[in-house]
Amino acid sequence: MAATRVFGACSRALMAAVAKGAASGVKTAAKTATPKRGNALQKMIPVSPQLGRFLGASEASRTDAVKKVWEHIKLHNLQNPANKKEIVCDEKLKTIFDGKDKISFTEIARYLSNHFVKSA
Repeated sequence: MAATRVFGACSRALMAAVAKGAASGVKTAAKTATPKRGNALQKMIPVSPQLGRFLGASEASRTDAVKKVWEHIKLHNLQNPANKKEIVCDEKLKTIFDGKDKISFTEIARYLSNHFVKSA
């Protein structure tokens, strides 16, 4: 073992302690850590009636809303072929994007944020 040559007897003691801990069922820090909670982007939030009609639900997470919008864009081929960053809005998208004919893909999250009910 390379570790034995570098650390000598110290590494044998450490290896024995690790083996003893594993054999006795001692839990490591990774196993005892509290589970991660979902972040704010994954939290279900009530949405505006316009976005609710688009999504088919009265509440949604921000990530799900963006995914559904992109599914709609891809399904109906609404990206401008000459400029892929530009989305040509159909009537359904115009209802959630303030009646705009075209938007940049970077504006999607900004327009969607207006449809999520702010908590008091």
